Amino acid sequence: MPEGQVKERLKAKVSRLGNVLDYPKEKPMATLYVENIPEDLYEALRARARQRRKSIAAEVISLLEENVPTAKEIRARRQFFRRVQQLQSRPSPSLGPFPSAEDMVREDRER
Repeated sequence: MPEGQVKERLKAKVSRLGNVLDYPKEKPMATLYVENIPEDLYEALRARARQRRKSIAAEVISLLEENVPTAKEIRARRQFFRRVQQLQSRPSPSLGPFPSAEDMVREDRER
């Protein structure tokens, strides 16, 4: 690979890394301390983080994001549920008179 291309790719990677490192400065985050974690649970968490090539802190954040809904997520779920209820309460649009399943089975048996 020519030296110019190598430099450009390196600049792009550094640029992306800079964006990632700048994120906490833009939005301060809370800190969570957890004490008295059972040893077997901690070892399972450590193994899970290692398997996913993450730090233990990053794995905890991933688990929280997957399992603890935010207020925004709860609103979206409620809105979805209301929409499902609306759709279920509507009469289904009929495309025409169809025979019942029993009539169709009888017809097949009579052939």
